Amino acid sequence: MSLSTHVLDTARGRPAAGVGVRLTRVRDGAVLAEGTTDGDGRLRLPGAATEPGAYRLTFDTGGYLGPDAFFPEVTVVFTIADPAEHHHVPLLLSPYGYSTYRGS
Repeated sequence: MSLSTHVLDTARGRPAAGVGVRLTRVRDGAVLAEGTTDGDGRLRLPGAATEPGAYRLTFDTGGYLGPDAFFPEVTVVFTIADPAEHHHVPLLLSPYGYSTYRGS
């Protein structure tokens, strides 16, 4: 199973580099992986989620947006039905809003 994310700063029109990301399993809160988005706003977490179930990606948006961030943290909970598939969970970020979707 492979999992990736891509954080885009829609207000600045560029990738959001340096955003801390943590992957946890919802069932027991176990931290499965942590990392930081690269210069292109991407982070790959291969092999981190190996079983069907609910998972949580937590983005440290306050670390990227600064101390006055309206959303200092963004949490996205999603379900993996088939761990053999690739899962991509992008985050579109601006100072006062965010959105996400299942990417490819």
